[in-house]
Amino acid sequence: MASSIDCPTRPRHRAPYRAGRRAGAFVRVRGRAAWAAVALVVLAALSGCGAGTGTTTRDVPAAGAPGTARTAPGTADTAPGTANTAQGRPGTGAETRPLTRIPGLGPRTRAWIPANARQVVVVTGRHKDANRSRAVLYQHTGSGWEGGPAWPAHNALKGWTDDHRAGDLRSPIGVFTLTDAGGLLPDPGTELPYDQSEGFTAGGTGFEGEPLEGSFDYVIAIDYNREPGTSPLDRTRPLGADRGGGIWLHVDHQGPTQGCVSLSERHMEELLRTLDPDRHPVIVMGDADSLGE
Repeated sequence: MASSIDCPTRPRHRAPYRAGRRAGAFVRVRGRAAWAAVALVVLAALSGCGAGTGTTTRDVPAAGAPGTARTAPGTADTAPGTANTAQGRPGTGAETRPLTRIPGLGPRTRAWIPANARQVVVVTGRHKDANRSRAVLYQHTGSGWEGGPAWPAHNALKGWTDDHRAGDLRSPIGVFTLTDAGGLLPDPGTELPYDQSEGFTAGGTGFEGEPLEGSFDYVIAIDYNREPGTSPLDRTRPLGADRGGGIWLHVDHQGPTQGCVSLSERHMEELLRTLDPDRHPVIVMGDADSLGE
C-alpha cells in the first residue's frame, strides 16, 4: 500500500480519457514476475497502495532496446548530477549534451525499457533495505536523454524486492508503465486520465508517527498487478491478491511507505503536468545495485 494504511476500498471504476486517448500498458519485473496488459507494445510487469501487472520472464530484451554494454552505478557517465546531465549544469553557460544512456541503468534494466518510451522516471534506492531513495525524470529529446533534478523520495519501510508479496513492506523492483492518475484534489493539468474522488482520502499515522493526511492528494498509479486504463482506486489484481497491488506514486508524508514511492506535493504536481501519454512514460524503480544489472 502507499503508506502504513490500507488503500481506500471502492468499487471498480473506469478513469475518464481525454480525446479518446488510450495508453498502452506493459511492464517488466525483476525476478519472478507476472504479466501486464499490453495495448501497444508487448514487454512485461509488480505492490503498495495503488495497483499493477508483470511477466514471468526477465532476461528477454525488448525489441529495439538500447545497447548491451554494462553501465556501472557511480561511474562518470552514470551518476546523476554530473556535467553532462541537466541537473549538473554549472550555470556558467557551459553546453549540456544529451546522454546516450540513462545513468545508473545496466544492460538488462535498459533492455526492459520499451523502445517507444520517451519519458522515464528513475527511482533509485541507496541499497536493498533502504526506504529512502531519489527520483529523476529523464526525457528523450530526439538526440539523447536529458535528466531533470534529483528529487528526494521515500519507498517501502523494508526497502526493495524482486518478488513482491502483499504485506512484505517492500517496493517492487522493475519497469512499469504509468497510464492513470487521480487524487483528492482537482486535476492539476495532467494529460493522463485523472480520477478526482473522495476515495483518495487518507488518515491516521505512518510508521514514524507522521500524519498521513494529504498523502493521496495526487496519485499516479504504477502499473504493477493492476488493470491499466482504470482509476488508481480499481482493485483488480490480475496476478492475484497475494502478489499485492495498489503501488502508487503519491505525496510524501515524511516517512516510509508500505510499497509505494512518495514525492513532495510540489514534485508530484510537476510530474503530473509533465507526463504525456503520447510519450509512453514508464517508471524504473529499485535499489542501485539491482538497476545497475
